[in-house]
Amino acid sequence: MSLVDELKSAVTPRAALLVIGVFALQMLFITSYVGALHSPKPTDVPFGVVAPQQVSTVLMDRLEKLPGDPLDPRTVADADAARDQILDRDIDGALIVDPRGRTDTLLVASGGGTVLSSTLEKMFTQVEAANQRTIRTVDVAPASPEDFDGLSAFYLVVGWCVGGYICAAILAISAGSRPANRERAVIRLGTLALYSVLSGLGGAVVIGPILGALPGSVAALWGLGTLVVFAVGAATLALQSVFGIVGIGLAILLIVVAGNPSAGGAFPLPMLPPFWKAIGPYLPPGAGTWAARSIAYFKGNDMTASMLVLSAWAVVGSAVTLVMASLKRKQPEAEPIATEPDEVRT
Repeated sequence: MSLVDELKSAVTPRAALLVIGVFALQMLFITSYVGALHSPKPTDVPFGVVAPQQVSTVLMDRLEKLPGDPLDPRTVADADAARDQILDRDIDGALIVDPRGRTDTLLVASGGGTVLSSTLEKMFTQVEAANQRTIRTVDVAPASPEDFDGLSAFYLVVGWCVGGYICAAILAISAGSRPANRERAVIRLGTLALYSVLSGLGGAVVIGPILGALPGSVAALWGLGTLVVFAVGAATLALQSVFGIVGIGLAILLIVVAGNPSAGGAFPLPMLPPFWKAIGPYLPPGAGTWAARSIAYFKGNDMTASMLVLSAWAVVGSAVTLVMASLKRKQPEAEPIATEPDEVRT
């Protein structure tokens, strides 16, 4: 057999297309991660200002005109209200001006991301120095000492997402990428649900009682993990039921390539470029990371939107999987194994 014949036999058109698809996915991975994370800077960070009226007007105007629009300032009634808004995740920080002295108080919440809180502290050190004032920083929702840079919640959710799409991929390709009937689809979804419960519990126990990396209710993290894993798995099953094996690549595109860099893990959402900042809250890694941090550091506040996003992925993914399994369709024939022609013909 000649080299050309060997290539034709070994490299089928389908295999060539899959390799091209992998190359495209690789380039998108590099573009997405580098594009999102190579130059973080704060933009329109929700920020509160507590100050007397005559001071507040001038200070607000100065903050609104800072180069690059790093802040979205708004006046807050008093220090207690500022603390409450930070814990409710309505704002990411606040400046409390002391009209009787020259030292003001900066409130931050490193539990929402230490990079952002450090950036705010550096920014306001410079702003206050220009007015011959100083600041003292108070962390109202501090990250755990065992949670370096506040990244544990992000890594936990990434692990749950990886388990979700790998489990779904294995369930689907073990007997064909498209469910043959509704019964098989129900079995796959049921297996995925059981896996999600176990995976959610395992992640919550490892990151909490075992490693001590993340505070917060183990039960709440368990419930969140179950939903994250099932949402990602159901979406993967749905994509596979529509696109076949290519659906695995599409799931990786959504969850890994688009979802992880936009999740607000390494850098909180206000520090991401506009595209990633816009899509992050609507993808499972971003919704899961936000909810995990809320459980750990913000008393479970402001989780409704994230839980609705994850629930939508779970419900829509399950529905598409069941609908596609119910359609009458001819099952794709197995790809024939290439055989070599007889070297000696008789």
